[in-house]
Order: sequence, then structure tokens, then C-alpha cells
Amino acid sequence: MLLDGQVAIVTGASVGLGRSMAMAMARSGARVTLASPQKNLLEETAGEINARYGAKRAIAVVTDITKPADCARVVQETLKAFGDLSVLVNNARREQRGPGLPVEGNNFPFWESNPEIWVEAVNVNVSGIFLMSRAVAPHLIKRKWGRIINISTSLDTMQRKHNSPYGVTKAAVDAASLIWAADLEGTGVTCNILIPGGMVDTDGTRPPTPERRTLPVDVMDDAVIWFASPQSNGHNGERFVGSRWRKDVPPHQAAVEAREAPVLRKPDPRP
Repeated sequence: MLLDGQVAIVTGASVGLGRSMAMAMARSGARVTLASPQKNLLEETAGEINARYGAKRAIAVVTDITKPADCARVVQETLKAFGDLSVLVNNARREQRGPGLPVEGNNFPFWESNPEIWVEAVNVNVSGIFLMSRAVAPHLIKRKWGRIINISTSLDTMQRKHNSPYGVTKAAVDAASLIWAADLEGTGVTCNILIPGGMVDTDGTRPPTPERRTLPVDVMDDAVIWFASPQSNGHNGERFVGSRWRKDVPPHQAAVEAREAPVLRKPDPRP
């Protein structure tokens, strides 16, 4: 599943899941723009990709996805560096953490939640993916082929006690993805949802316990490579689980087994 010729923007690419997916796509032949506000980590990741997989394989663009001008600049810098753009991975997120909070973060009854973290999470996790997708979509539509891949979460996370704002924002991501998929129907561009399928210890603060297992940081790598390739043609408005992706079967079979029904059902077409 080589991605030769594909050019991707990956948000939140400086650490964790985003970094792993960006590395995997570059390893498979894609050229990648890494977007994040974390300048040093972003440049470190780009340097590692270029050292491993060839010069000018990746560029780092310091980005705040809540700012429309930054989103437009990421697209411009990508086209300037690589001459094309075919894939957007909306991975950046604002977790429920912040100064003065316990390790589990802002997990309180909603009326006790830190309002600043609540609003920041909505701005990054919902408005940010809209602004990035809005900046990328016209180019993808013009070239008549492209991918928007939105990283979401499990259904139980969306409705778990004390899990707002994070669960709230990811439910919004699912809704947006299904609406955008319908908007894009017939353009050659698709919008799909990808989730890890469990807790990922991306920063070393959530190790496994007897009651809770954690997933490896590369849990979505194989799925995102498939998404970014022509092998995923025809899949639009669907939801896939990274932890269900099997490495011992052909990609099309792995995709069938990893596919999950969208959290939001389409209306019954009957009158």
C-alpha cells in the first residue's frame, strides 16, 4: 500500500497518535506536512522523517487550527513545498487537562468543569477540524480526488460520566463527518471517521492497570495508510476502528472487519 504521489497534512503531528501516523505515511511513500503549535517537537519529527525516508519528505508548519489564517497558511505551505495536496488527517485535539488539575484532567460533573478548558476543547476539537477541512476541501474537490480523515473516539467515551467536554466534542466530530461526507458525495473526495478503539497512552501518564489495558501509539497507522490510498475508493461517511485492523489479512478484508456502524444513524428513507 505505497503512498507514492500522495501529499498529506496531519494535524497534531508533533506527538502521540499524530506523530505515529505521519511517520507511517512517510514510510509508505507520502510527503507530509506536520501541523502543530509545538514548534520544537514538530521540527524534531520532521527532521526524523527526512533523515529516515529521504530529504524533503516532510515539512513542519507551526499552526493554531483555531485560526482561519493559520489553516490557510498550512495549505499554502504544503502546495508550495510539494505542489499538491490529497489527504487531510484531522488528529489535533484539546484534552481535558490543564494546570492545577489532577492527572485524570477535567473529569468532573459538568457544572464543576473548568469553563476555559471546556471552551478551548470545543474550539480545537470542533471548530479546528472545521476550519482545516474548509481550507483543504476546495483544493481536493478541484483535483477530483482526496481524503478527509477525522479522528474521533469510542461511543462509550462520548457518553461516559464526567467526560465532558471531550466526549461532547467527539460526538460533534462524528456528526460533522457524516454531514461533510454527504456534502462531498460525487466529488471524488471522501470524509471518514477513524478511532483508536481504546485508551492510548500517548504521553506516558496512563499506563495499563489490571482493570484497564492501553493500546500502542501506532494503533491507527495501518488504517490511515489504507484510507490515504486509492484502495479506500468508494468508502465515504464510514467509521473504522484501528484496534480491529488485522495485519494478517489483505487490506480490503482488514477494512471490512474494522468497519463500525456510525454512532449517528442515517434517517429512515421510508416515507
